Amino acid sequence: MQALIWTFALYVLTLSVGSAEAQNYPARPVRIVVSTPAGGATDLVARAVMQRLSETWRQQIVIENKVGANTQIGAEAVARSAADGYTLLATSEATLSVNPFLYRKLSYDAKDFTPISGMGLINQTLTVHPSVPAHTVSDFISLAKAKPGQLNYGTLGIGSSSHLNTVLFESMTGVKLTPVHYKGGAPALTDLIGGHIHALFISMTLAQQPWKAGQLRVLGVGTNQRALDFPDLPTISESGVPGYRAFSWFGLFAPSGVAPEIVAKINADVQRILLDDDFRRSFLLPNHYDPILGSAAQFADYVKEDSLKWRKVITDANISVD
Repeated sequence: MQALIWTFALYVLTLSVGSAEAQNYPARPVRIVVSTPAGGATDLVARAVMQRLSETWRQQIVIENKVGANTQIGAEAVARSAADGYTLLATSEATLSVNPFLYRKLSYDAKDFTPISGMGLINQTLTVHPSVPAHTVSDFISLAKAKPGQLNYGTLGIGSSSHLNTVLFESMTGVKLTPVHYKGGAPALTDLIGGHIHALFISMTLAQQPWKAGQLRVLGVGTNQRALDFPDLPTISESGVPGYRAFSWFGLFAPSGVAPEIVAKINADVQRILLDDDFRRSFLLPNHYDPILGSAAQFADYVKEDSLKWRKVITDANISVD
């Protein structure tokens, strides 16, 4: 009985310490490791959210871009950091939903991280060069079936969202396209505009300007329903590929072992920012981000569900980097 009393007392003390840590958090500057280059979609949403978070906390937030190996460099750095909430990871779906199935060896494990909060997602569009004789998604599917393997498409690299979303499109439509891999969105988009490739799945953020200039044609968007700012643009799902979705998401993670109270506090503060009308008008809408709302537990379920989706796509298509 005495042992049980001491055990319970220790448990209560642990809870009290965790609660105190959460109340005082953050007591010093917080470091955010962004696993992708400055100026990219992950970096943009991370910096926008962190600027607001710094104002809320009245504490400095230092952002460090640690780039390489399809987000592995930044992820490994955070996985090896102290689990105190003062080093966090801002990354895309590649880190936890794709890489574990794409690489035979990873420098980290998915269990090394605790999901904190989603920050946003960007929907992708199916775009083609104007010379391609397709004006709808159905046209493109018919053309691809008539010329199996003769139409090519750009990717932002093997295992990138543009690559995997195209592979998913192939599997759901029965078409066969030929990939041309690039090292980023800019060179892929440049070659699409130049007519060197036929098609590309790319974010609305990057597609909007050349689309309006007539340099490329957007056939459909990978949303559940038509976007409010582009009501005349049909979804791919309604255009002959029911249930198809194409997007990239971005979230915030901590090393595993961070006190649940700290995770809950960060999540609540991030969620307040995402729900703020001014943040929505000034950042989310102009840059075509949709907020990812919900608790840390809900975000963890979101990541798990996304992982199951991409595991099947990658396994069925036998895609591997090494």
